[in-house]
Amino acid sequence: MDNHDNETREQRLHPHRHHWWRIALLVILGLLVIWLVRFYNSAKSASALMYKDDGAHISHLIENKKPVSILMLGIDTGADGRVDRGNSDTMIVLTLNPQTKQATMTSIPRDTLARIVGIMPESMQKINAAYNIGSSRMAKRTVSKLLNVPINYYVTVNMGTLEKVVNDVGGVTVDSKFTIRGNNGTGKVLVHKGKVHLDGSQALVYVRMRHQDPEGDYGRQKRQQQVIKALVPKLLSFKGLLHYQQIMNSIASGMQTDLNFNDIVGLIRHYHGCRKDITSTHLQGKTAYINGSSYQVAPTSNLQKNSNQLRAQLQLKHEKLNNAETRLNALNPLFFANTDSIYYDTYGFDSTYY
Repeated sequence: MDNHDNETREQRLHPHRHHWWRIALLVILGLLVIWLVRFYNSAKSASALMYKDDGAHISHLIENKKPVSILMLGIDTGADGRVDRGNSDTMIVLTLNPQTKQATMTSIPRDTLARIVGIMPESMQKINAAYNIGSSRMAKRTVSKLLNVPINYYVTVNMGTLEKVVNDVGGVTVDSKFTIRGNNGTGKVLVHKGKVHLDGSQALVYVRMRHQDPEGDYGRQKRQQQVIKALVPKLLSFKGLLHYQQIMNSIASGMQTDLNFNDIVGLIRHYHGCRKDITSTHLQGKTAYINGSSYQVAPTSNLQKNSNQLRAQLQLKHEKLNNAETRLNALNPLFFANTDSIYYDTYGFDSTYY
């Protein structure tokens, strides 16, 4: 009773003291609502700028929380002053399985010999030409036929955008296996060996360089996957959210996708657990010289292995591959039997000279 009298007397003497926290809470909630509305509107506007349906958009997979595949294409425009469509310098098949909370990144070498689906008569070329010839739709169809997996969506990012986004999040940290120098390895150090923090321009060097890497293009694929793994958590971090407007502007200016706004929201809501378990792999090929140019020809066993892995992630049964690539491989037994052989006969299906 006495405590009640004291509390009432205190409230009478200082009527505003016990209400300041309510006012502060309302102000904070109001600011949070404003921020969320701005974030939502900015994200929706950015999504509208990025969205480009290739005529094969599928919404029900994400709505029903099914495993999905996304073809990630790094385009060699936006850097070094290039403004044309360009080839797909990077090709990664990303799978996301919300049931197992697993993701896989499967890199495809840009020089992989593949049938470019959509060209008649039938034509074999380097797989990175598919995007240059027929944009994302042709790239999706070509990769799908090569590995016998459905490619549900695509995302293209130009190299200039990657540089901006890395800067927007304050850089990324990676473990570099060697020192990278400018001027084809004879100039100043651009990236040091060991654990290094990269800004945007350094990250661009790190994901593009291949001639100083003992593993060549395969080493570059590993470095590309490194940067992606380092970048995703920073985009989803508190600091990333604070700089959302800057990041949205950078992404919208250099990214295209057939994922609409609702798809992206669905991926964030239902597939975010996949980021904690990401497996990286690549399609391994053998070097061949066709029409005077260097190619990577994937053995049928490797094509089948990657196909099985991807189909398993998408909860699909394994199927025996039977496509243009496996049929040509069967016609070139000596190429695979002899480790020193670099001659691969395409029987006139590849008439391209680079």
